[in-house]
Amino acid sequence: MRTVSGATDRVVVVGAGLSGLSAALHLAGRGRQVIVLERGEHPGGRVGRADVGGYCLDTGPTVLTMPDIIDDTFAAVGESTASRLDLLPVSPAYRATFADGSSLHVHSEADAMTAEIERFAGPDEARGYARMREWLTRLYQIEFDGFIDANFDSPLSLLTPQLARLAAIGGFRRWEPMVRRFLSDERLLRVFTFQSLYVGVPPKRALAAYAVIAYMDTISGVYFPRGGMRALPDALAAAASDAGVEFRYSASVSALERSGDRVTAVRTATGERFAADAVVLTTELPDTYRLLGRTPRRVVPIRPAPSAVVAHFGARKPEPSADQSHHTILFGDAWDRTFEEIIDEGRPMVDPSLLVTRPAAGDPSVAPAGRDLLYVLAPAPNTAVGHRDWDADQAGYTDHMLDVVTARLPHLAQDAELLHVVTPQDWARQGMAAGTPFALAHTFAQTGPFRPGNTVRGIDNAILAGSSTVPGVGIPTAIVSGRLAADRITGIPSRAQQRIVTQ
Repeated sequence: MRTVSGATDRVVVVGAGLSGLSAALHLAGRGRQVIVLERGEHPGGRVGRADVGGYCLDTGPTVLTMPDIIDDTFAAVGESTASRLDLLPVSPAYRATFADGSSLHVHSEADAMTAEIERFAGPDEARGYARMREWLTRLYQIEFDGFIDANFDSPLSLLTPQLARLAAIGGFRRWEPMVRRFLSDERLLRVFTFQSLYVGVPPKRALAAYAVIAYMDTISGVYFPRGGMRALPDALAAAASDAGVEFRYSASVSALERSGDRVTAVRTATGERFAADAVVLTTELPDTYRLLGRTPRRVVPIRPAPSAVVAHFGARKPEPSADQSHHTILFGDAWDRTFEEIIDEGRPMVDPSLLVTRPAAGDPSVAPAGRDLLYVLAPAPNTAVGHRDWDADQAGYTDHMLDVVTARLPHLAQDAELLHVVTPQDWARQGMAAGTPFALAHTFAQTGPFRPGNTVRGIDNAILAGSSTVPGVGIPTAIVSGRLAADRITGIPSRAQQRIVTQ
């Protein structure tokens, strides 16, 4: 594995998103002097926040999985998740509802989920689920250490025994056809393949290797931090600060000073200069290339993932007898058409499928007394393929989203008021390429060593982290990305060194 040569005592991390916070914690735990420069007023990056009329909104991701990765990040400086963050298990992980009026709860526990599927679709599907669960677990075990949690110097780095094992269990086949080997109920197929929206590829075309996300969502367990998703970056930043990391907020980076093949300092828009032996750039890819003064040549042009419209509604708190699911997926009837519309045709879904999250179900303090908070996400085309004027059409589309929620979940939408909206044009104004918070699609040409790497040709001590580089999009992978960046700077610490930090 290639690492930064020469001195690495002083490291500047640009961006206090999850990848930047992870990099800072791992670097501090390995004895580096770290300063984090963040353009915003608080940590979080894509884990955005807004406070509106007594509501505490999470404007970014709301589904939190793989707490063991969070544990490892706090452990980098001898801390524990429990001492910094109150993580609440979400049970059921999801409630899935369908256009025909049927619904099922998605449980992480094997027995509970098997029983639910038998109730929902019969014993044959339940037996198929048990076999699929074994396959998903094996897929994760092979992929995590060998592919997700590893740095690659070239495609040749893939040639390992894990590659053969991944191929043997179908990882390089297509996601939906692999799931069909276990399940035949079309509704269940959606439950275990909808995650392909995260990677920006229809399930019929996505690599089966990405079904590992279904493992994270449906087997590993879903969690919610008390105080909202913002509590996660706040806790990571607090642990980093106590470990000696310096944070500068409202500090937009304007330039990198270089001497030969090394970055020597980072400058901010206000004229401050921070000397650096190494830098970790977690900026959006266009900003990263601008700062570096280069755009890598690629045989295949970069393809961004689809975007989303996220609308937040305040509503009357539902009666205790109503369904209290934290996350509900409303599947539309025209599921296959959804992918064609938002990915190929560049237009919003005619028959939308929505994610509805109720953070107040996990922590009532995020909404005023007697009120509920609804986060409604609708996948949408990114600005590279879509041509909708979201600024002009925002009100009409959010009304449509609320109409769907009201029709399908009437107990949740009583006395609803629109609080806040983020559209693809808003994401673009935040600097996200093609107006998508999901960064680059996980096509084969943008997977593993074919994804923009975390090292920069011709610049020895600049390392990248975040959703646009390896390993990819999502909360767990963003956190892993920060650790992989730290490994590029310090090398992989020995087990003895890791034990010293945790003692």
